[in-house]
Amino acid sequence: MTFTELPRELIEEILVVCDPVDLTRIAQTCSLMRSVIYLAEDSKLWREMYLELPFDDPRICVSQNGVKICEPIDWKGDLQRIVRAETVVDNLCVVRPGELENVLQTILQVTCNVRPLTSLEVNDDVEDELSLNLLGVAAKLRHGFLDRLEEMEGLTFAERQLTARLHTYFGLTKKDTTRQSIIKSRAFVYFLGNYRPETEYGPFLTTGAVNWEHMQAIHHVVSVHIVDLDEDQEFEFAFFPMSLPFTQIVIPKGIVLDETEDWVGVAGDWSVSFCFCDHRELLRFNEASAKGLDTSVFEDPEFREVFRTIETKLWFAKAAPDPDHPTRPVIYFYGEMQSPSSTMTGHIKMTVDNQVAWHFTSGEQGNALWSSAGIQVGGLQSGYGVLGSWSTIFHDSDDPVGPFWMQKHRHDGVHAP
Repeated sequence: MTFTELPRELIEEILVVCDPVDLTRIAQTCSLMRSVIYLAEDSKLWREMYLELPFDDPRICVSQNGVKICEPIDWKGDLQRIVRAETVVDNLCVVRPGELENVLQTILQVTCNVRPLTSLEVNDDVEDELSLNLLGVAAKLRHGFLDRLEEMEGLTFAERQLTARLHTYFGLTKKDTTRQSIIKSRAFVYFLGNYRPETEYGPFLTTGAVNWEHMQAIHHVVSVHIVDLDEDQEFEFAFFPMSLPFTQIVIPKGIVLDETEDWVGVAGDWSVSFCFCDHRELLRFNEASAKGLDTSVFEDPEFREVFRTIETKLWFAKAAPDPDHPTRPVIYFYGEMQSPSSTMTGHIKMTVDNQVAWHFTSGEQGNALWSSAGIQVGGLQSGYGVLGSWSTIFHDSDDPVGPFWMQKHRHDGVHAP
């Protein structure tokens, strides 16, 4: 008996354990194989093949804002797109003209649609809930794909935004440890021209969507104070709270997001970290860059950037309807910072591109002085936290600016490592 004479069910069982890449070759051997692989009326073969691979079961996955993936699932189409994206990640030279944007969108689809965690506490149950999608993407990207991609010339605006978003989720790359790369990110973060009314003085585009190139620069500037990596140090992946898999959405047990007012989980203890440089150096850099970027201030060996953290307790105040996002109302909150005389008030709402935006003011003795705007990176209540930029409430042309990072404490009161 030849292979093609076997019962169809047995043939499918054998094909399930094959590498998806090999199916294309097998389908070319004869009309029967082509029929079994591509022309079957049901998706049983592709579904079982998908579930055999180290991915989250899409039937239990949700989007970053907690929406369940729509069914029916395109098992064949999704798997084919993932396999193609992995091929390009392994060898960027094989990318076809006009294909890169789809490849990046596929990687982000895998990154953003995952099974949810039920807690940020460290225990065996939570470890079993870790997203295979996020672990797999981190493993694939750790070999330099993002660095090679960012060196390509002629990337479109959409491709740059998608790349920066993926980079922000992934964490630090080898190139991020270089002095020149850090200087470039600081120049972006401290350039006052990037803070305008039409971008809400934060990491946003004029459309109201997130500016991921700005977010990636903020991530880089803050990260160098969290992770100690030398320029010549060999590493494949820096595991820290602003990296994969910390973007994984958290939906606590017993919580129905569509029925709770505090869907962000704002109430609780937070650490607020921020960076700033000498105001004279900030102004000197911007004056020198008026007619063209001049990074000499950041290249000076004497340049210093300060990094500080303030412990903060936040409380949920109220929720108000958001017509554009009926199940995710606007959240208003208030807080008390490390010093009892320092307070914070703000609101949280969904953006036009379904990201979670934070806006708040803070100051001493009830007098607001500082204004901040940021984005929750990853899924709702993720361990990654909020990245953004701060300035003053006046937004004068010579006011200071800088990046900030907020991270909620674990439920057991311990910070993420």
